[in-house]
Amino acid sequence: MSRPIPIALTIAGSDSSGGAGIQADLKTFSALGVYGASVITALTAQNTTGVSAIHDVPDDFIAAQMDAVFSDLAVKAVKIGMLSRPGAIRTVAEGLKRHKARPVVLDPVMVAASGARLLSDDSLNDLRTILIPAADLITPNLPEAGALLGLEAAHTEEEMQRQGAALLALGARAVLMKGGHGEGPESVDLLVTSAGTQRFTAPRHATRNTHGTGCTLSSAIAAGLAAGLGLPDAVEKAKTYITGAIAAADRLDVGAGHGPVHHFFQLWRN
Repeated sequence: MSRPIPIALTIAGSDSSGGAGIQADLKTFSALGVYGASVITALTAQNTTGVSAIHDVPDDFIAAQMDAVFSDLAVKAVKIGMLSRPGAIRTVAEGLKRHKARPVVLDPVMVAASGARLLSDDSLNDLRTILIPAADLITPNLPEAGALLGLEAAHTEEEMQRQGAALLALGARAVLMKGGHGEGPESVDLLVTSAGTQRFTAPRHATRNTHGTGCTLSSAIAAGLAAGLGLPDAVEKAKTYITGAIAAADRLDVGAGHGPVHHFFQLWRN
């Protein structure tokens, strides 16, 4: 007998090494019991040491993928990752509006873990003015938040709070300021909304295998929302999941550079 299953859609780039992007999102959805659909916005030739080439998907084909998914699947949440060009940003925003897609989690991907740029300079303004106002939640890390605001990355929780409030003023309904790039024994994330700020903490684990961390956290939040959780509960569950995936990352031996987090640490026996 069939049973209903929550469905989440990821709109992002493909990572040929499997650690980030579409591949990380689909692994995360699966690990958390959510069915994953995908719209691919770009193909990247990359591995754990870097990105060697990017092939952008034409805007009309991005739109066709969105129309195909939304016309058939009961999508309960959308996660958006790499959108490298203004045309892709506008196409996705138009598709979200056309299909009345909600809730939307936007991860403003700008730089890969290897340091490679994934967002063109002329796309930054469109990200601010077109896509952020369409998002229910944006999940910038500290450098990304600073870049979106034209500021230096935050170094303290007070600065994180101020920058989160400034991003909220751009039109997002909520902002999760991710503290993974911070320092100290704890990784602190701040969920900033019009109702106030909530603090989420977890032990910081020392590992070089952090490829796909941001993609994984944002897709875990989308999975929680698709399953019917409220935003704070979805963030808390996702924070617990990504912390476990980072803590278990060194159990995998993948590549010579920044390896992936362990998406299936709760399921695999290694």
